[in-house]
Amino acid sequence: MAGDDPKEILFLCALQNAVKHGGIPQSGAVIGMVMGAHPELRSRAKEVSAFVKEAIADVAALSPEERVKTLQTRAPVMFAALSEKHEHKKVLPDLEGAENGVVMRFAPNPSGPLHIGHARAAALNDAYVKQYGGRYNLRIEDTDPKRVDPEAYEMVIEDLKWLGLGITDTVTQSDRLHLYYEICSQLIGRGGAYVCTCDNEQFRELKNKKIACPCRAQSVETNFELWDKMLTHGFKEGEASVRIKTDLNNPDPAMRDFPAFRILDAPAHPKVIAHVYPLMNFSVVADDHLLGVTHVIRGKDHIANTRRQRYIYDHFGWKVPVYRHYGRMGIEGVVLSTSQMRLGINDGTYTGWDDIRLGTLRALARRGISPEAVRNAMLAIGIGDTDISFSWDNLYAENRKIVDPVANRYFFVHDPVTAQIEGMQPHTAHAMLHPGDAARGTRTLEFTGTVLIPKSEISPDVTMLRLKDLFNVKISWNGSIPSFTYAGDSLADARVAKAHIVQWLPAQDTIACTILTPEGEIAGACEPAVRSELGKVIQFERVGFVKIDAVKDSGVVAYYTHK
Repeated sequence: MAGDDPKEILFLCALQNAVKHGGIPQSGAVIGMVMGAHPELRSRAKEVSAFVKEAIADVAALSPEERVKTLQTRAPVMFAALSEKHEHKKVLPDLEGAENGVVMRFAPNPSGPLHIGHARAAALNDAYVKQYGGRYNLRIEDTDPKRVDPEAYEMVIEDLKWLGLGITDTVTQSDRLHLYYEICSQLIGRGGAYVCTCDNEQFRELKNKKIACPCRAQSVETNFELWDKMLTHGFKEGEASVRIKTDLNNPDPAMRDFPAFRILDAPAHPKVIAHVYPLMNFSVVADDHLLGVTHVIRGKDHIANTRRQRYIYDHFGWKVPVYRHYGRMGIEGVVLSTSQMRLGINDGTYTGWDDIRLGTLRALARRGISPEAVRNAMLAIGIGDTDISFSWDNLYAENRKIVDPVANRYFFVHDPVTAQIEGMQPHTAHAMLHPGDAARGTRTLEFTGTVLIPKSEISPDVTMLRLKDLFNVKISWNGSIPSFTYAGDSLADARVAKAHIVQWLPAQDTIACTILTPEGEIAGACEPAVRSELGKVIQFERVGFVKIDAVKDSGVVAYYTHK
């Protein structure tokens, strides 16, 4: 299209960018396009950078119509690529009755921080709110004191902020007990619920035989008296409960007169002093109704709960939300159980909730996985009812799209050994900070004769190596002792010799670096400039992406992200 003229290539890339996105492109974006499409120009990075402003100015001088016509005339292949390479954004299936907006909810227990399994419901609900407009409720379901970690209230909020969800309203169920008590009173008054004082085993035997327990026939007045006795500590734990009247002939015994309230005296709740607590199926219906929830998206393991909850809706005559139940998502390779995680943290197996061997969102964040990648991976899975296995590779692919364009490149040498290279004078090597963005500039590595190279790359059957962005090295062996000699600059010669391209570092200018992975530590050395990347994701060339977690006097600690 443009031969090897960098000015013409720059102009056409800037033109294509302007036609595709509208407006005038930034110089970095144009240079990135050029270097990605024309790797032969990378050695002329300075020359290319000098021409980019002129190319952008030429594009800016054209009207939008002229830009389209010029690109179509001078580079028809690039023009055609605009439509051929257009990526259609994944659209979730339509929701019934969502035309006027939706009210969705995400309802975690505060038993610990959120993990990758929580992200699916959280991201799907958020996407539908964005698609249709409306409100997104965060409802912290903490009416079971046995499942409450006082520190988790704040952790859940932090995790959702990191995930980038558009939460509009937040409620905590323990703050709403008075509402549940009032609604329960209303339901008793309607004859839809009763206070049961039967022994649990006795009730179970009757239920399984489809026989009503003696309490079911109590008058409304008697039920009110017993309900008041529950609230005023007249019953002890296990002596009374409130049950929802359902169909005793339902083929599923679990649907028959299920419990709605129970008495719990221990453990104490960290936020409220209470004696009577609602069970999930009651509090969920109450809140979904009071908060105006229009659509509920959750796993198909809740299908039985949906059936139970419909009884409560029917007793009150309330409108039932639209339900969508998605298939189970199997997740392997990380610990997700909150109890197992807590046990491991307490006994020192894990360093904390963000230990990278865990599946928490904060562990993913510490590794350098972006929230956008998590959201995109969940949307790609969607709301189908088929059971699936979660693919970590798909998450990494989503994250790679995000970090690859912005992550600076550096050298890391694993298990380094020193090599004295003969036959070459000291000089400065220039390596690009990013191969697709020449505008970022280069790193300089001073070769003075002695370098560090990976021990694994040196063995008696290796006779040549290519030191990346430097030159070729011939390896001669005197028994088990290698010697190293400069063998020219030709990359073609290295390819003919099938020489490995390896990372290297000036022996006199390195810092210690430890990469932490779920499988263990990788010890080595890296460029001193990595110190400036604290908290960022970079790429150690030919190793993978890592997040720089700590910079100390003793060196750098990085967490492995993915290839």
